[in-house]
Amino acid sequence: MKKAILIISFLFTFSITVGQNPKKMSITLLKKSDFEREIDGKQVRLYTLKNHSGMISEITNYGGKVVSLWTPDRKGHYEDIVLGYSNLTDYLNSKEKYFGALIGRYGNRIANGKFTLNGKEYDLAQNNGRNHLHGGNKGLESVIWDAVQVDHQTLELRYESKNMEEGYPGNLVVKVVYKLTNNNELKIEYWASTDAPTVVNLTHHSFFNLKGAGNGTINNHLLQINAAYYTPVDDGLIPTGEIASLENTAFDFQKITAIGQRVNAENQQLKYGLGYDHNFVLNQKLEGLNYAAKVIEPVSGRTMEVYTNEPGLQFYGGNFLNGTEIGKKSKAYEYRTAFCLETQHFPDSPNKNHFPTTTVNPGEKYYSICIYKFFISK
Repeated sequence: MKKAILIISFLFTFSITVGQNPKKMSITLLKKSDFEREIDGKQVRLYTLKNHSGMISEITNYGGKVVSLWTPDRKGHYEDIVLGYSNLTDYLNSKEKYFGALIGRYGNRIANGKFTLNGKEYDLAQNNGRNHLHGGNKGLESVIWDAVQVDHQTLELRYESKNMEEGYPGNLVVKVVYKLTNNNELKIEYWASTDAPTVVNLTHHSFFNLKGAGNGTINNHLLQINAAYYTPVDDGLIPTGEIASLENTAFDFQKITAIGQRVNAENQQLKYGLGYDHNFVLNQKLEGLNYAAKVIEPVSGRTMEVYTNEPGLQFYGGNFLNGTEIGKKSKAYEYRTAFCLETQHFPDSPNKNHFPTTTVNPGEKYYSICIYKFFISK
């Protein structure tokens, strides 16, 4: 690919049609040069995906991070709806290293940083209190992926995680494909294979605000989760092993409900998570792709649906954001101004035999898919 030319700013202007009213919009893309650097002998770059209806996403191969995602409201006005930074330096210096990132080898938590596989115990980093989180001190969110932009809508990323990297056995070869489809979907597909038995749980960690990144609370967003059960946690956010009914609890989002309606309810689980930070057991009707969730921002009309082949969905309500992270457009990311919906196997599955297995053996192919589909509600 040709090296990007250093410019102060770049405006991408296009026409869209909302109903019968054509709208002329401008989107300010980030400077590619602000993401160009060699790290660990590999070149970091920023890639731009565009679909036929005008959606745009910018993605860096540093951690496979989705840096921006531009979608329209019901009036045709575009906003960037994911939290992140305008340059690589801020990503490298941030205390919140998961903004928009690919997560692994194991997304979510493993109790006490230990698991046993085929009779052998493996020790992992205890990087979240006494527990292991999101693959360790340097998980997939912090590595440089080999990247190929297949076309203007598709980015392919590859990474080989070496045997015992962050404590995990086996040489794991991972491929991830981001595609911005003409159905206004950000489709994320994951493939992995190993040369030794290991555990794998890959996911994606965009922080969404359908008003626009940094544009206020997400507690008035309306949420539906296609789940009748969830996995309660202990004070370290490790599942207890129970698969509990959501009925008559603050966690029941089977009917669409404002995120903030019950977030401050008197509930021990909400106290443990400082709000919502829990795994929901999805209702799976089909062997392949299933509907997982919907979020509506009622003022803008922006709506996102989530589809996956995974059995679980982590709903996180931005409880640990505190305004210290200053993102794009110099906006502070305040308390509960973003949500995450991470498709996944359950946390601590390697230590819970009755949870769906995350073990992958040589000769087996790991495959996961997550689709974030966008449209406008009336």
